[in-house]
Amino acid sequence: RHIGTMSRSIVRQSKFRHVFGQAVKADQSFDDIRVSKVTWDSSFCAVNPKFLAVIVESSGGGAFLVLPLSQVGRVDKNYPLVVGHSGPVLDIDWCPHNDNILASCSEDTTAMVWQIPDHTPSRPISEPIVVLEGHSKRVGIIKWHPSARNILLTAGSDNLIIIWNVGTGEPLMTMDDHPDLIYNVSWNYNGSLFCTTCKDRRLRVCDPRKNEVVAERLSPHEGIRPMRAIFTKEGNIFTTGFTRMSQRELGLWDPTNFEEPIALLELDTSNGVLLPFYDPDTNIMYLSGKGDSSIRYFEITEEPPYVHYISTFSSKEPQRGMGFMPKRGVDVSKCEIARLYKLHERKCEPIMMTVPRKSDLFQDDLYPDTAGPEPALEPEEWMDGQDADPILVSMRDGYIPPKSRELKVAKKNVLDTRPATRRSMSVVDGSSLPKLVEEIQNLKATVLSQEKRICDLENELSKYTNGTV
Repeated sequence: RHIGTMSRSIVRQSKFRHVFGQAVKADQSFDDIRVSKVTWDSSFCAVNPKFLAVIVESSGGGAFLVLPLSQVGRVDKNYPLVVGHSGPVLDIDWCPHNDNILASCSEDTTAMVWQIPDHTPSRPISEPIVVLEGHSKRVGIIKWHPSARNILLTAGSDNLIIIWNVGTGEPLMTMDDHPDLIYNVSWNYNGSLFCTTCKDRRLRVCDPRKNEVVAERLSPHEGIRPMRAIFTKEGNIFTTGFTRMSQRELGLWDPTNFEEPIALLELDTSNGVLLPFYDPDTNIMYLSGKGDSSIRYFEITEEPPYVHYISTFSSKEPQRGMGFMPKRGVDVSKCEIARLYKLHERKCEPIMMTVPRKSDLFQDDLYPDTAGPEPALEPEEWMDGQDADPILVSMRDGYIPPKSRELKVAKKNVLDTRPATRRSMSVVDGSSLPKLVEEIQNLKATVLSQEKRICDLENELSKYTNGTV
């Protein structure tokens, strides 16, 4: 008998064979959140090392709730929401390079970018930093670029994908290759390509800077229900979909050779779309079906069968949505390798995925360096054709989020294209000139007097240090 195959069939060598899911204690959940009931297959939840954001029910317009992660327990019903959209919010995404910046998109045809303060706001936040207007129908998908600063992708029910430079508020390119509703979009590891799934049952790989579809596959799953696709770190594409008999199915594909799948496996009979959440550091894919009460997870490897089932986290309550913490937000002292935020009807419950270890020391084999908060490219460099992987940071001492940094929006090129309104013209008429001159003179006088005072104080100080007093 061939020893090699026998040993592999008995046990697979992987440090992730034992990954355990565990919900936090009841008092560590976020309670009394009115999760949105809008029918749309997005995750409704976004988290980062500082904040939890959840799309919520709101009368007249669209709103989402943003809470500091430490603010567990009951949410006050008057807690200030983020309320700028005039229609239901459909998707939200935290900026990977600034933990205080969040993007949202809505049925009102716009996308908005928000600066979230570190402190609890005293009233609802209604002023976005920038409003992105370019779609003609509702906008259902929003995704930041993984490694370039201020690059943001939106996809709408007008079947368009628009890529924006948030720093200027302008669209950089528009792709109109999709003939039907776009179900999801996923950037690859360095953001040179993205893949999409669409109601026309095609999986596409797009090169945004060439503005073209570079590869496509009709019906990676034969069923007509919605598919999802996500790039792995190696550049393969992991898909979820349905068979012709409505079985849920997973696939792994090589986009340079779409003919045959690397792996294809049937899961179960259920009609909820499986939302995949992927950790590129461990190559683990967490699958959460809307309406399911379980999270299944798989390891993707280079050797057969390529997609290895690890385990299932089961609970009693079905999930309405799910947030996935970036790796820099997990607790390394507890050997936590992932944390998901499960939305119930009225609460959000964190679920920790851990690899049990006997030692209290930092487990460097579980934590390769991970994507940090510094962008690798400026928007101009990316537009000029440069690519770069995310800049990595060590997890050895955990990750401490920095204080809030403001996102600067230089709108000059947006305003240059519009005729100036009367109101902005009148500011520059002569009447305000004397006031300006007077204010400048007053400030100069103040500065001079302050400088004189500093001089006097320094002279006084030098007497002490020279021993004359």
